[in-house]
Amino acid sequence: MTEDAAGTDAAGDDIEYGIDDRPPVGESMVLGVQHYLTMVGANIAVPLILARAMEMPPGVTARFVGTFFVVSGIATLAQTTFGNRYPIVQGAPFSMLAPALAIVGVVTAGGVSGQPGWEAALVQLQGAIIVAALVEVAMGYFGLVGKLRRFLSPVVIAPTIALIGLALFNAPQITTPNQSWPLLALTLGLILLFSQYLDVKHKAFRLYPVVLALVIAWLAAAAVSAMGVIGGTHPGHVDFGQVADTRPLLPIYPLQWGMPQVTTAFVVGMFAGVLASIVESIGDYYAVANLSGSGAPSEKRINHGIGMEGLMNVFSGVMGTAGSTSYSENIGAIGLTGVASRYVVQFGAVIMLFVGFIGYFGQLIATIPDPIVGGLFIAMFGQIVAVGISNLRHVDLDSSRNTFIIGFALFVGLAIPAYMGNFESTLAFRDAVGLEGAIAPLVEAVAGTALAGWIEAAGQAVVDTIFIIGSTGMAVGGLAALVLDNTIPGTREERGLAEWDRITEDDAEFESFWDRWVGADEVGTDAEVDAARDR
Repeated sequence: MTEDAAGTDAAGDDIEYGIDDRPPVGESMVLGVQHYLTMVGANIAVPLILARAMEMPPGVTARFVGTFFVVSGIATLAQTTFGNRYPIVQGAPFSMLAPALAIVGVVTAGGVSGQPGWEAALVQLQGAIIVAALVEVAMGYFGLVGKLRRFLSPVVIAPTIALIGLALFNAPQITTPNQSWPLLALTLGLILLFSQYLDVKHKAFRLYPVVLALVIAWLAAAAVSAMGVIGGTHPGHVDFGQVADTRPLLPIYPLQWGMPQVTTAFVVGMFAGVLASIVESIGDYYAVANLSGSGAPSEKRINHGIGMEGLMNVFSGVMGTAGSTSYSENIGAIGLTGVASRYVVQFGAVIMLFVGFIGYFGQLIATIPDPIVGGLFIAMFGQIVAVGISNLRHVDLDSSRNTFIIGFALFVGLAIPAYMGNFESTLAFRDAVGLEGAIAPLVEAVAGTALAGWIEAAGQAVVDTIFIIGSTGMAVGGLAALVLDNTIPGTREERGLAEWDRITEDDAEFESFWDRWVGADEVGTDAEVDAARDR
């Protein structure tokens, strides 16, 4: 990547701390916690949704939530140190929640060995994640995912990133019928005040807008709750009682729920969630590179990122959670604060790793009312939408070809997930498409043989994959744009590929852990790395 190319990215002008910068320790700790505070709502929501589906006892639920934070901390440290080395927090994936709920639904209904219960559901969930993640590891480290980069033009990346943000426009924390609009407006207004109006007045407003807004809004909600102004049914109510109602220290360790069990149909369904996660993560990589003023990620960086996500998914299965992936929330925080330091994110990861063992922490975070989380979502996901749209500066927008592809991708990326939202789970979707009746003649024809089970599992896998991919907006829009952009005729200049090549980092510019501490590999020797830096 040339120096001129790097300078063309306006985002770099707004960066307070770049990817390789190291702020003072005290500042890094606060900034790291801020990065994590942007995603705690989602990282708590996933385990709570699963816990309710499994009817998990309250005492176990607190430990389940704590395990997600421990996994998040370790996965973030691994990704920022050994993986793509971008400042992206790793956390519980919503893209893998649909297959997870399907597995839980089947097992708790007694569909596997007649052993319903949350323990049986968890070990099946662990087994499915571990096996599906091993395929993700192979896709990353064998270079299969990185090879997609040559087919990714700004026409594909722009709607994919934009849909990451647009996917949350109808989040229940924003659109619930009994929303507390004063509390949401207070949170959003404070973020805007600190990050956009007062950022030039004091460095604290520029660096800590999320922390300041969240603390002030939470204290306001806690005060009116304590005074009895709002009751327990109010969406802005803060329940102090639930903080004390937990164990001080939570025992969290590998295989704490039992030995993972593997069921083929569950693995295939979970792999569909992994594929959706990969698409979203690639979009995240491009978004963070854009926001931090860096060149677009190289094939080598993408491979290392996806490979490490696969390894951390295996680790999450061993620990007993529902997966791990790149989180878009803290990417929005980079846009608001200008803090893109991986060092900062690593500090936050270490803190979250330790507090995951403290029961009081998880319960305290759980008291943050949904309207406050909704305010954070509007500010940060709106930023991600804008980052996606900004990629269109590289393409010819006078081209009807480009405008059609972009518009089509955005539309189907919103419409198809909205349709899939009519079904509560993959089980409901199977019923809607009449899967059982469609495959019944084939199953009857080979009844009594092993082939009957394989036909049934294959049919379920196909339908579940359609549902899971179709429920993920960035996957639908990204895949639609990918197919159209690579099949509809268009010049490299028209598609933005000529400019894209100019600002994309070379493989030699990305130094993996192996390159830095063990020795240069065949992709980039030390001499090549030095040469890339001089260009």
